[in-house]
Amino acid sequence: MTVRRVVYGVAALLCAGLPAHAQTVSLGGSFGDKALLVIDGAPRTLAVGASAGPVKLISVHGNDAVVEINGKRVALVLGGAQVNLGGNPRSDSSASGQIVLTADGAGHFFTAGTINGKAVRFLVDTGATNIGIGQAEADRLGIDYRAGRRGLSGTANGAVPVYVVPLASVRIGDVQVYNVDATVLPATMTHILLGNSFLTRFQMKRENDKLTLDRRF
Repeated sequence: MTVRRVVYGVAALLCAGLPAHAQTVSLGGSFGDKALLVIDGAPRTLAVGASAGPVKLISVHGNDAVVEINGKRVALVLGGAQVNLGGNPRSDSSASGQIVLTADGAGHFFTAGTINGKAVRFLVDTGATNIGIGQAEADRLGIDYRAGRRGLSGTANGAVPVYVVPLASVRIGDVQVYNVDATVLPATMTHILLGNSFLTRFQMKRENDKLTLDRRF
């Protein structure tokens, strides 16, 4: 408790005078429904729904968070590089090309990310051929999946019609991958499956509750 109070106190002292137009933001930690954001180098602890200058905290889930600035939502990952809010996103050639995820209590790996620049929440699924997206979420993301390739996918209820479509970009933390196949299914899904069309671009290594993805190409 003392450590948390110190963190909050330091954040309050250093956040004064935040610029009207933040340029960078990163996730420094999370405490329940609060996140420690580092905005232009100044730490600031926010509760969900609160704002610091132009940056608003939309959600926080353990190791990831979603913020909004000027109507644009950006996904942040704990320990990830700063996200540039004022300029162009970084290219494929990130500093490390590495993604590190931590399992939840049930052993699942969830992470925030973006598809075509829009914030989403992924669940790692090594059994999925492609990134898997429900139609409602695909509509929200503005994906023109009906122009994609039609196919069938086997489910517990039998084969269902699906669309296979390339995504322009998929980003987690500081790592962005282009032209990634996704399968859009006629189903309601609470999250997006991070399947092998993304995962095979990386060398995967799991140690206890840590999953490390190192970029292959």
